[in-house]
Amino acid sequence: MGQDMTFEYAGTRVAVNVADHDALSAAVRGRLSQGRGFAVATLNLDHMVKLRSDPEFRAAYARHDFVTADGNPVVWLSRLASRPVDLVPGSDAILPLCRVAAELGAAIGLYGSTEETLGRAKTYLEAEVPGLRVAFAEAPPMGFDPDGDAARDALGRMQAEGARLVFLALGAPRQECLAARGREIAPDIGFVSIGAGLDFFAGHQRRAPRLVRKLALEWLWRMLSDPRRLAPRYAKCGAILPLEVIRALRQRHSP
Repeated sequence: MGQDMTFEYAGTRVAVNVADHDALSAAVRGRLSQGRGFAVATLNLDHMVKLRSDPEFRAAYARHDFVTADGNPVVWLSRLASRPVDLVPGSDAILPLCRVAAELGAAIGLYGSTEETLGRAKTYLEAEVPGLRVAFAEAPPMGFDPDGDAARDALGRMQAEGARLVFLALGAPRQECLAARGREIAPDIGFVSIGAGLDFFAGHQRRAPRLVRKLALEWLWRMLSDPRRLAPRYAKCGAILPLEVIRALRQRHSP
């Protein structure tokens, strides 16, 4: 007990080192108070599939300071390993972290999605979190490459505008790769990868009903909303579970 839940892919160790929402808020508060940057990744089965085959994604994950469990299978595996963590999806972390930023007077940034979504999300967040300042909001160009010049320039603008905490809504692996690059180019900024989190605030996507989430069936809700795209992804995710269960049980019995 007390040890991080770990996964390993081609020699790259990924540790879920944030146990719950309170731990994430505390970690972010500490870094912002110290003026130190960081990167937060949210591990789920889709990421685990990508980590097996994508060396660039593995290298990006290795540059992250904090990793949460963004999927019930990761939570269940942690319990099998006797290293339990709570579910902390990126989309659910946005408002609590914005409140931390507002309390500390740290401006936030939004990067990804579309200009329309960013505008609506900015309006929503500023209404929900008194004192929050959104210093930067920008949608990437078509064909955005996190290793390209456009990414370098965007990171420079985030710094110039004074953003201290930036939410990246680019989808995996681009958002994690950009966060990893940001740790080098903009080391004073904290980056949090949130996937489609801003789309929920903008009203462009609907979260599964609370009961569906409580029953751990949000994946089914999403798949039924877009089966052609998501069914193959979830099939790949399901295929890796047996081996991950074996690995979790090994951790349970390791010192």
